[in-house]
Amino acid sequence: MANAFDMVLFGGGGDLSLRKLIPALYRAFIEGGLNSDTRFFPVVRRQEEADSYTKTAQHALKTHLRDGEYNEKSWKEFSTMLRAVALDISKPDDQWNLLIDLLGDDTSRTRLFYLAIPPAVFGPCCENLSIKGLIHENSRVVVEKPLGYNAKTSDEINSKIAEYFPEESIFRIDHYLGKETVQNLLALRFSNVLFERLWDAKTIDHIQISISETVGLEGRAGFYDDTGAMRDMVQNHLLQLLCLITMESPNSMSARNIRSEKIKVLEALRPLVGKDVDKNIVRGQYVAGGLGKELVPGYLEELKAPNSTTETFVAIRAHIDNWRWTGVPFYLRTGKRMEKRCAEIVIQYQKVSHSVYQPEAGDVLPNRLVIRLQPEESIKLVLMAKKMDSLTMELQPVELNLTLSDTYDSFKSDAYKRLMLDAAANNSALFIHREEVAAAWAWVDPIIDHWRDTNNLPQLYRAGTWGPQASNQLLAENGHHWFNP
Repeated sequence: MANAFDMVLFGGGGDLSLRKLIPALYRAFIEGGLNSDTRFFPVVRRQEEADSYTKTAQHALKTHLRDGEYNEKSWKEFSTMLRAVALDISKPDDQWNLLIDLLGDDTSRTRLFYLAIPPAVFGPCCENLSIKGLIHENSRVVVEKPLGYNAKTSDEINSKIAEYFPEESIFRIDHYLGKETVQNLLALRFSNVLFERLWDAKTIDHIQISISETVGLEGRAGFYDDTGAMRDMVQNHLLQLLCLITMESPNSMSARNIRSEKIKVLEALRPLVGKDVDKNIVRGQYVAGGLGKELVPGYLEELKAPNSTTETFVAIRAHIDNWRWTGVPFYLRTGKRMEKRCAEIVIQYQKVSHSVYQPEAGDVLPNRLVIRLQPEESIKLVLMAKKMDSLTMELQPVELNLTLSDTYDSFKSDAYKRLMLDAAANNSALFIHREEVAAAWAWVDPIIDHWRDTNNLPQLYRAGTWGPQASNQLLAENGHHWFNP
């Protein structure tokens, strides 16, 4: 159980807070992860929102929790930890006085400021926290992505936050890193000699990382059209997963050692500039199509604009130029309005050097390790074996499948729950350092600049498919294909 702490949740009435953060805190409470003296202060804009916040939070829990998680008795106990406060983040006026009084002056108590607000107001919010004397030596700030629009704006935001919080007190969150299966990836790599020795260019043919979404804009039209898939998903989620898959073993699992190894990967990532962008990246934009039994509109229809070149899909062929990964292609893919919602890492091993079986036994397919992050969390190893119902020698792929929710009866993965408790406990191992953010933008910015300078138009794809046909060709050039779930 974590020590008691105070969390001030700026943007407490927003979609992220009500859909993810409040349910995650409730889960931590019912699982015994919260000290009873812990307090949460959601910050909203208007007093009427603060007055009705308890009902709003209760409705959010009933809507977004899994079946059987909500319990009236637990809710009543948890609700006593909530006290909503109405104030204007941008103005250090008298509205802040209630929050000041509620927090008190105990500087030994951990104080966590969670900024579930647009990045443009990160700086003003931190400045006003300082003006009001709310930052002390045990204060930390958690900031949500996207951290900037490019390297320049990202550095400006980071520099402004750094005026009020030291780097060790800044927790940049990427919820994919809090998923239990991602942590299991590290355990697989560094705790099993089987994988430790089979994790390089000598044994691995290629690696795929895909994050596919079935949703469209979901009310985020203005934000998304200014951002696009490259900034929204590649610059953080996909590159962070790539780092964890490919980094060298750290000396220990400390935040400093993990960060050091991830930065080495980003620095070894082969730059894509000029014509290399066109050769190795496919960008797309969805048009109207069938998703399940539903006909959904295209991106421009959802945007309610006649023109936009913002990408809703990106597929990338990348390379890491170091001794471990030279020659191994990495395929990164993300998109909206795809056929299925899934986040998956596929490690495709090389073929056996020589097949001892006759052709009639069937093809000897390469082994494959599949790590699924959502919707369920599982690890699957595909091996070749003999068909057990045949007297002749016939080969077939079989699966060794570890579905975590089946294996652990009480398994309820919640990345935000884990990360918020880690921030409260001052454990930054799963958070992103400023140097990582800068290195990621240094790789992404030239790609976006090339698209802008060449007026590169996204290729169209039907909603409910796996993206533009050109993304399949990107892999086919190397004799590969996407492993669609």
